[in-house]
Amino acid sequence: MIMSEKSKQHVDSCRFCWMCHHICPIGNATGHERSTPRARALGISMVNRGAIDLSEIMDNIYECAGCGACVRDCVTGWDPVMFTKEVRLQAALEDKLPTYINTLVDNCLESGNAYGKTALCDKLSEAIAAHADKTDTLLYLGVDARYMACEQAVKAIKVLEKAGVKFTVLADEAASGNQLDFLIGAAEETKEQMAAAAKVMNGYKTVVIYDPADAKTVKQTYGEYGIELECKAVTYTAYLAELVKSGALKGEKSGKTVVFQDPCQLARDLEETEEAREVVKAFADLDEMLLNRGETVWAGNILMAQYIPDVMKLVAERRIFNAKSIGKTAMVTASVSEYVSLKNVEQNDVEILSLEDLILG
Repeated sequence: MIMSEKSKQHVDSCRFCWMCHHICPIGNATGHERSTPRARALGISMVNRGAIDLSEIMDNIYECAGCGACVRDCVTGWDPVMFTKEVRLQAALEDKLPTYINTLVDNCLESGNAYGKTALCDKLSEAIAAHADKTDTLLYLGVDARYMACEQAVKAIKVLEKAGVKFTVLADEAASGNQLDFLIGAAEETKEQMAAAAKVMNGYKTVVIYDPADAKTVKQTYGEYGIELECKAVTYTAYLAELVKSGALKGEKSGKTVVFQDPCQLARDLEETEEAREVVKAFADLDEMLLNRGETVWAGNILMAQYIPDVMKLVAERRIFNAKSIGKTAMVTASVSEYVSLKNVEQNDVEILSLEDLILG
């Protein structure tokens, strides 16, 4: 298998190490050694040595959530996410992707989202139509909100309306490239999709990015892939924090005491942790999970639920248990994908709220 020398070095180092064994959300959920970063490195090294074929480890390669917990926990600086993404790209080039991943990739290329959806729900279409006029500010919703959680997308719009913001929402929103990057890494198709989205975003002074996964892609990955971004890209959470600070978004305490579920893309990739907390504190009393900010535990996502739904349910159940075990009864998340994952767990012990749910009451 063709790999960069840097990735080979990381693979050969990680395959003997147990340092991040205990913090992989997928490994903890399944209880399987094969689901851990160390086992992934071992499998890749066996491919590199000709002991097995690349196709034999691809199911395991797609168990990685890319959440970065292993990278943060490694004191020696190895990066399992980096070499996992590189293997996904190589598998795509060698036509050795699993059938279920090929389907998601084809959907991304044909419809702009991995779910193959083209129609928005009526309520979201109406909300978008009310903000069709061109302004200086674009609210970028992302494919998860638009196609898999339209009620939350509508609420995201209502929050900005409540603050009196003049903004635009596009009926035909270009995909950020986030999903293709997860599925096949730095392929030409991924970069082309990113460039097309950047071209649209560059028509605005400010782009407010609702989904943390898209925010990480736009604010970090675009630069890594040489995609030029001329507009000011800001996360939805940071934008709301400024609205609260300025008094445009007025808070009224709900009487709830909540914990905040840090999205890994904000807390680890973009190192943004306090903005969402400032918003939460304007509307509720804030406590903390034992593992928070950069040490946050990922709670699942919509994309991986398309091919390992049972594992995603286990991941979300474990995060809810984390809150319940310290006596917390309400959890707020700023990730629409984690929100859907957590809400899909049937339980009555911990109330799951989005940031918009908390603000709108």
